[in-house]
Amino acid sequence: MNHLVVINIVGLTPDLLGPHTPHLNRLIEDGFMCPLNGVFPAVTCTAQASMLTGTMPTEHGIVGNGWYFRDLAEVGFWKQSNHLVQGEKVWDALYPQYPDFICSKLFWWYNMYANVNYSVTPRPMYPADGRKVLDIYSHPSDLQATLKQKLGEFPFFNFWGPMSGLASSQWIAQCAMEEFKMHRPNLQLVYLPHLDYNLQRLGPNAPQIQQDVTAIDRVAGELIEFARAEGAAVMVVSEYGIMPVDQPVLINRVLREHGYIEVRETLGWELLDCGASRAFAVADHQCAHVYVRDPKDQAAVKQLLEKTDGIDRVLDDAGKQEWGLNHDRAGDLVAVSTPNAWFVYYYWLDETKAPDFATTVDIHRKPGYDPVELFMDPDHPALKLKVIGRLIQKKLGFRMLMDVIPLKPELVKGSHGRHAMTPETGPLFICSDRSLQADHYEMTDIKACVLRYFQQ
Repeated sequence: MNHLVVINIVGLTPDLLGPHTPHLNRLIEDGFMCPLNGVFPAVTCTAQASMLTGTMPTEHGIVGNGWYFRDLAEVGFWKQSNHLVQGEKVWDALYPQYPDFICSKLFWWYNMYANVNYSVTPRPMYPADGRKVLDIYSHPSDLQATLKQKLGEFPFFNFWGPMSGLASSQWIAQCAMEEFKMHRPNLQLVYLPHLDYNLQRLGPNAPQIQQDVTAIDRVAGELIEFARAEGAAVMVVSEYGIMPVDQPVLINRVLREHGYIEVRETLGWELLDCGASRAFAVADHQCAHVYVRDPKDQAAVKQLLEKTDGIDRVLDDAGKQEWGLNHDRAGDLVAVSTPNAWFVYYYWLDETKAPDFATTVDIHRKPGYDPVELFMDPDHPALKLKVIGRLIQKKLGFRMLMDVIPLKPELVKGSHGRHAMTPETGPLFICSDRSLQADHYEMTDIKACVLRYFQQ
């Protein structure tokens, strides 16, 4: 039975390759590379679901990293159940053909309860005393203990937040090698997020980015060499390219100023009341799903947003159908930013009314994606002392708020979500097996490529 390792190097594009990526270059020389035409929105959850089902968001339903759950009247980001992904996944297509087939899924999203043999994913625990205990989830459940015994604790603070960096990708790559030695999966899916961080912090044109590319090439290279020595073929995919941005679009403030948004004041903070709002936006990088309660308001909301600086276009039902995003979970309207802009979730008009979670890393409470979580407030006096004090509070068992994230969206210099401007700045596909070579692939072709590899 064949073996295939699929490595998802987020943010990797053809124009980032060069003399500083010897390991990826070697894989390309032995096999091939071609552009990968992405899907919209070009965000992690949507891209991964499109690769693994071979369908567009219209079919699989993953319309972004989060959306408005209409029946709950709540916005939910970064949910983890694989049951949310509709349609046949690649492993479900392979199991009937090969009864002894083994699939492992390491840190790809919608990991929990996927119909795979082995899985590992980040999953904090929330005890009743209010703590947040950083941990990983695995199937089978004892796999996480085995991996932590071999590799140490997963460096959660390096996976997201101001300390995000190479350590999390290093741990995941080591995890993949250990898991392969343990189970010898026929298909192993591995997610390496390192490039995502500074590409958003600094922008793709920052000189420091080459160092990040060199670093992830080294980490991926070790995994590639290991996999090939074990007789496995290797595919490298990416989800999107990151564009330089200099214009935050505060779409919810525009809607609030025109009377569409309702908030309720609690403890001196303003909380977005989605169910009571006539219209509000779920911001997700360069895409914003706009939910309009009364269909009679849609034309006016669309006209308002089309006149807003930084918004390129607003998709209605016909536009969503054309862009492969016509699903019940999608907004009634979908706003697309201009190439140099991105959407901010902020809905308050007075910064003193911002909720307490706004200045923390809190990917679940915020009604939108917040890349400012990659920064600590550069203008805060004695910030390091504040962090130390908060950590002491936590160590002593007190509840505390790690409120170190600035409300400064202008800090963000890179974003994604739109279709790539050129093939060189979009996602790519690298494969060691030349029998799969093509001039280009659609992102929805990845499932078929994997199937073809095992059927030959």
